[in-house]
Amino acid sequence: MKNVLNKVVLSGYAGADVEVKNLANNQKVAKVNIAINEYFTTKNGEEIKKTNWFLLTFWNANADLAEKEIKKGSLVSIEGRLQTGFYETKGGTKRYTTDIVVNQLILNTEKATA
Repeated sequence: MKNVLNKVVLSGYAGADVEVKNLANNQKVAKVNIAINEYFTTKNGEEIKKTNWFLLTFWNANADLAEKEIKKGSLVSIEGRLQTGFYETKGGTKRYTTDIVVNQLILNTEKATA
């Protein structure tokens, strides 16, 4: 079997403060969405800004670090992996999710300016 790779590297701005939950067995999870803007020009010359949102998930020691360092507007750079899942709504609808489980948080000092 060949080696496979599931690696994500992202840098964007936190849309809110980190949400933290303490779980059983001294587990801790932290989640935050980051926004990454893309800019492109249409064939008509119109400049377009597209914002993509990504959900980051931090576990245990990484959750502690995220809770301490990430605030709304913080520049967040990470390395991690994609993880898919699903849940069922109260109405019985199945919703699919794609999260990025963070292996490494790279600290930045820059904040969003607008």
